[in-house]
Order: sequence, then C-alpha cells, then structure tokens
Amino acid sequence: MEHIRTPKVEQVRLLDRFSNKSTNGTLYLTATHLIFVESSSNNSASAGQEIWILHHHIASVEKLSLTTTGCPLVIQCRNFRLVHFVVQRERDCHDIYSSLLRLLRPVSYEELYAFSYNPKQNDQQREEGWQLIDLGAEFERMGVPCDQWQLTDVNRDFKVCETYPRDLYVPITASKPIIVGSSKFRSKGRFPVLTYFYQEKKAAVCRCSQPLSGFSARCLEDESMLQAISKANHNSRFVYVMDTRPKLNALANRAAGKGYENEDNYSNIRFQFVGIENIHVMRTSLQKLLEVIGTRSLSMSDYLVGLESCGWLRHIKAIVDAAIFLAKAVTVEGASVLVHCSDGWDRTAQVCSLGSLLMDPYYRTIKGFMVLIEKDWISFGHKFADRCDQLDGDPKEVSPIFTQFLECVWQLTEQFPQAFEFSEWFLLQIHEHVHSCQYGNFLGNNQRQREELQLRERTHSLWAYLMSEKQNYFNPFYSPAYSEAHPVLEPSTLPYHFKFWRNMYHQFDRSMHPRQSILKTILTLRENSRKTESTLQALENRLHQLGVTPVATSDPPAPPPTRDQRSNTLPPRPDSLILGAPINHKEVQRQEEEDEQEEVGEEATESTDTERTVEGSSGTESRKQSYGELEGTYNSELTKEEPAVVSLEFGVARMTC
Repeated sequence: MEHIRTPKVEQVRLLDRFSNKSTNGTLYLTATHLIFVESSSNNSASAGQEIWILHHHIASVEKLSLTTTGCPLVIQCRNFRLVHFVVQRERDCHDIYSSLLRLLRPVSYEELYAFSYNPKQNDQQREEGWQLIDLGAEFERMGVPCDQWQLTDVNRDFKVCETYPRDLYVPITASKPIIVGSSKFRSKGRFPVLTYFYQEKKAAVCRCSQPLSGFSARCLEDESMLQAISKANHNSRFVYVMDTRPKLNALANRAAGKGYENEDNYSNIRFQFVGIENIHVMRTSLQKLLEVIGTRSLSMSDYLVGLESCGWLRHIKAIVDAAIFLAKAVTVEGASVLVHCSDGWDRTAQVCSLGSLLMDPYYRTIKGFMVLIEKDWISFGHKFADRCDQLDGDPKEVSPIFTQFLECVWQLTEQFPQAFEFSEWFLLQIHEHVHSCQYGNFLGNNQRQREELQLRERTHSLWAYLMSEKQNYFNPFYSPAYSEAHPVLEPSTLPYHFKFWRNMYHQFDRSMHPRQSILKTILTLRENSRKTESTLQALENRLHQLGVTPVATSDPPAPPPTRDQRSNTLPPRPDSLILGAPINHKEVQRQEEEDEQEEVGEEATESTDTERTVEGSSGTESRKQSYGELEGTYNSELTKEEPAVVSLEFGVARMTC
C-alpha cells in the first residue's frame, strides 16, 4: 500500500478503442487491482459495470500528453486487454501512473498475488487441490514402468539436472554412468528422458536439449543413451531425432560449441529439422499482430497484409506441422522420437505436448489437458517466470511460447469440434491465470524453484479451481464415441484451415464480437432441454404419487413401412415458388377434394370417440382437480430464472482483493 499515492480518482472516462463511445466512472487503486466502476447515471436501469484489472496482468502503462479533455492513460495487459482512461487532473493521472509502474513490476516472488490470495479454504482443502494431478499415476496409465522403461532416482536431489523434475523415466538398459555422461554432453544437463509412451506400438517420445557437439565433438555415453532408446522399441530399428529449430540456427550454434547430432556418430538415428523460430522472432511477431488488430479504420487489404506480414499464423502452422510429423512417426511407423531445440524447454514443450494431444484422446478431456500441461510444461521446466515476465527481469526473455501452444490447441478444436471435451473458454481461463500469478502452479522456472518457494504450502492450485467450475467449460459438441472411433487426430495444415482467434485477442472488445454466439445459443438450448426434462420427470412423479396414470389406447401402434412401401411413396410436390401460387388448376381441384375427405373423416372420428377417463379417478371433476394441482407445480417450475449462460467475459474471473 505504500506505493499507492492516490487510491481513488473520480470523473474518469473510459474510451472504447474501436468506437467513439466513452463511459464515465471512478477509478480505484488497491494493493492487488485497478478497478473502474461505472457511474450509475450512465445506466440507471442496472448496476454500474465494474472492470477489475490485476496489477500483474498489466504489461505496460503509457501516460500521453495532456489534452483539453484531460490526461490520457493507456494500459496494455498481458491477456490482450487494452484500456484507455482519460483523467481530468494531470496530477491524479501522474499519481496513478507512478503507482502502477511500481506495482506491476514485483522484485520478489513473495510480492506476487498468489502469496496473498485467500479463497477461504483450509489447509486440507488446499492440499487436496495440489494432489489433484499425479504424474506418477499418469505414467502408469501410459504403461510405464514396464519391461523396457524404468523410473530412475538419478535426479532425486536435482544434482544431474536442476531444471528437470525428480522422477524421470529412462530405458532400462541405460545405467547411471550413461545418464550422467549424456547429461554432461547436453545443454543445461537436460539428457534424453521419456515424456510419452505409445503403448500400442511400444514407441516412445523422448525430450532433451541440444548436444554440445560443436563441429566435431562426440560423446560415447550420449550415443549409448540413444542406442538404449532405440533398443527399447522392438518395432523399429531406428529413432527419429527432431530438431525443432531452423537448420541455419542450429548451424550457427555450432560456432558456440553446441549444435546437433552427427548421423555418422549416431548410426541408429534419422535426423529431421522442423524449422520453428526462436523466442525473439515469436515475441516480435506477436507485437506486430497486436499493432495490426489494434489499429482503427484499417482497410481490408491493409488488415490482410498486416496479418500476413506479422507471420503469427505461419508460426502456428509450423508448430502444428511438427506435431503432426511426431504423431505420424509414432502411430504409423511405430518409431520412437527424440525431440529437442536449443535448451529443451520452449519449442520442445510445444511439439511434445501437441503431439501427445494428437495421439491420446485422454489429453483432449478437461482433466487430461491439465495433466498434459503439468507434465510437459510445468514439470519439465518451461521457464514461466521468464517467458511470462513474472518478475522485473530481462525483457528479452519474454516470449509467448505457451500462448502459441494454447492457440494451436484452439486451431485443432476448430477442425475437430467433437474430439475435445472442453471449449475455448477453458483455454482462455488457463491463459488468464498463467499471467495473473493468482495461483502457484505456474510460478517460477522449474520444479526445484517451486519447492524452494514452498508453493504447495503457501499458495493454491489452479487445477482445483478449474475442476470446481468444470461444468462451465464443457464443449456441447463433444462426443466420446468420436474419440473412440478417431483416437489419433490427423489435422490438415492447408492455409485456409488456420483462423484468427478473435476471442483471444479481442476478448474484452465487446464491439468486436458477433451479436449471436453459436456456443452460447447451444448451451442455452441444452440447459432449456435439461430443465424441460426435469420438469417432465417431476410431473410424472407427481402423477405417480396421485395414482393417476393415462389409459393406454387399445389400438396397437402402426408398424413401420416396409422398404417397398417407402420406395413407392412419392413426396408431395411443392407449391410454385412464384408468389406462392399453385402449380396448376388440376392440382388445386385435387387438393380441395382431399381436404374435404379429411374433414369428413375427422367429423366421423369425433362422433365415435367416447370421453377418455383416467385410472384412479371418477369422471371429469376428479380429472380437473388432479391436473389443476399439476398445473400449479408446472407453472412454478416455469417461473424460475433462466439458467446462467457463458458470456464473452466468462474467461475473466473477478479476483479477490
């Protein structure tokens, strides 16, 4: 609180960046949030709108030159929200600006929101939340340990590789001297380890970092390690080595004593470059994308040219292409694959996790997707603290690597809407909290740092919160039968399959969204259908309690038409499309004769029908009484409020300050 100079500023205007509309309100600055509360005079029919912005969501604050209407303050957030305030007094604007500059740049982990956030849970509930994901059980689900793969304790104290987790799975023929020797030949000590086991073909997906090969160096232990991975798979005589970097980048690293595997030294490998750009190219690409989509009054040609020149979708395609290559190598050829980039925690995580998602339907469920992120991103040391700018560090280390992964998953959900249990709001909620630092899951750069920070004892788990809200993230198109019939997804990477993700980059721009959301409409229909079925069940139960059951008709149901009957039955000819006129006079006359015959038949039926009674009742009065009671029950059901529906703002949970 000592950094807050002015906690409240009144008569602040909020401008819409894509229209000329503005909203008046009051700006509040707390220890954790910047809050804008709309004045009640703007909308007297309802309560004023509130916008809560967590300090750590703020990526940049810019104070513009003073104008005749006030002092503009532009705030760009990491979740792609952009707010433009106009403060009447320049001094108040400067105080807010100075306070935010200090609050959005914490210098230690203890200043992050996760260490003060309290969702009113006791210690037992917090511990249960952290125990929700068990990676040991996940590897057992894959079928390891087995006769070819074992759990090793070589990194139990983080002595071999401090950025790897404690529990690692290696080939059963890889001894500790081989593991240690291989780690010394790999950048950051990240030696080849198992990340996914395809049980059907006994093929493995392994990950590591680049070798310290330079121009001619070799390591016998590292060669033995890859030989052990190859021998662990009896269905293939070789191992694919995927270098996710462009070849030119890998060649440049040779000058620094690093590089890539020499096929002359590794006789059992097939080498493949993929060509995903580095973190600096990705950061620049996202900045250009945000400039394009944030510009008002762009022509269609300028927008399309800007979208192409930023290269963002081209990078997304490169990642998906690499994942497809990995999935085909494992599922079709039955070969094991070793994936690496430079240090093995950025592009490697993208390709391994996305490839596993294509191969395994479990990872396409809500719980399975959490397990996938925990395994391939959190456990194996993706540098969330550096890449997501959690502390006041080197800006060159910031890069949207995890955002790209989420977008790749969204692109897949667009191609296979029946294959994923979760909707895009689940992805948006995860992206929201990766940058919010409200939960402890993504804090730090690796597992060792998280243990030193005692995150399990001092913070709460995001997975417990998401599981408690699980019903809000269901995909209405999801079909488990589809996943059983198509366990391995084969997406197309033709250019027209890649779309701009409006709900990610324009999530908070209401004017950019369609007036009718398909997902929202379907969820509403499903909820109404569920409510109607519940009401029908209640009515049937009430009838049963009253002993009232309808009398079954004596006439048996008509049998379905045979194939010959169906083939001989001609569909009625449609009316003329011209002004709705009949086709000709003869058809008009024939239609009138058929109508007269139907009316005569109906009159005859009405004259022969007797009044139907209900079992357990005597006459009309008792029937009216029983149905009157049911009518009151049904009307009370209908007067309940309509079910809540996922809105465009759903992915943004209000933070507790």
